[in-house]
Amino acid sequence: MNALVELQGIERVFRLGDSEVHALRALDLRIDAGEYVAVMGPSGSGKSTLLNVIGLLDRPSAGRYLLEGRDVTSLAPDEQAQVRSRRIGFVFQSFHLVPRLTAEENIALPMMLAGIDARERGERVARALADFGLRDRARHRPNELSGGQRQRVAIARALVNRPSILLADEPTGNLDSSTSAEIMALFEQLHAEGQTIVLVTHEHDIAAHANRQVHLRDGKVARDFTTERTA
Repeated sequence: MNALVELQGIERVFRLGDSEVHALRALDLRIDAGEYVAVMGPSGSGKSTLLNVIGLLDRPSAGRYLLEGRDVTSLAPDEQAQVRSRRIGFVFQSFHLVPRLTAEENIALPMMLAGIDARERGERVARALADFGLRDRARHRPNELSGGQRQRVAIARALVNRPSILLADEPTGNLDSSTSAEIMALFEQLHAEGQTIVLVTHEHDIAAHANRQVHLRDGKVARDFTTERTA
């Protein structure tokens, strides 16, 4: 397997007044292309910080981060933003859809920011709406969609630029159990098609869908093991 993400000795220190909080401590982690990884741990263990570092939303205090073999640790902010928009997709618990935009406009937004021409945008949006069962919701705004539909729009938006890695932060946190199962089945399908996924969750039944679980404690990897996905 080819290493997609390599974290080497990653530290993340936050300063709160005169004190320091070590969110990540000399953390080493490798994620290969095509893996489906669940990140777990108690509150304050560093889960969200780790996801933010991988997603280039936060810069480590020390260490190296290689994405597809490229050291992205010290890139300028605008260079990191380019990598983030083209190579990394994000799915959040609260969906983060733009309220005034329709489903199809929300899906198209990352392509507009990446400078993709209108014809290509239209073709990709049409495919995404079909693939995610949203064709009859294309012109609906987020407040006209169910929670599951909003999350499917968010996932379609995250994937429309064909990222190398999909990062999901508690993607079922605002959904009922039936809709959660629907979204997890969608993630399994995406993984079966070759998508690399890193998912942060505090729910063991959600983590069980992944092929690998990484458990953090006090900013370090406490356990790292492979599992069989939930059927």
